[in-house]
Amino acid sequence: MKDTQTPAARLDITKEHCPMTFVKTKIALDALAPGGVLELLALKGEPLDNIPRSAKAEGHTVLAIEQVEGDVHKVIIRKAGVGTGSGSKGAAG
Repeated sequence: MKDTQTPAARLDITKEHCPMTFVKTKIALDALAPGGVLELLALKGEPLDNIPRSAKAEGHTVLAIEQVEGDVHKVIIRKAGVGTGSGSKGAAG
């Protein structure tokens, strides 16, 4: 059983290349309310390696990563903030 919520937003970055994969992910996360969930489609390789790591480094929670089809994977990320269990609210960049 998966511990995911209904996504507040969905983003397909399968046609994007680094650094735009994380730039677009960051913009989508910034648009969400604290605790909001983003469903992201990313390709295996650099995007799938870097997006979850970068999201965690910013205090967000990666709820799930699952293969959808071929090299396409779904990444579910919960934005840090109220009620997310994340205590890191650091200063803005």
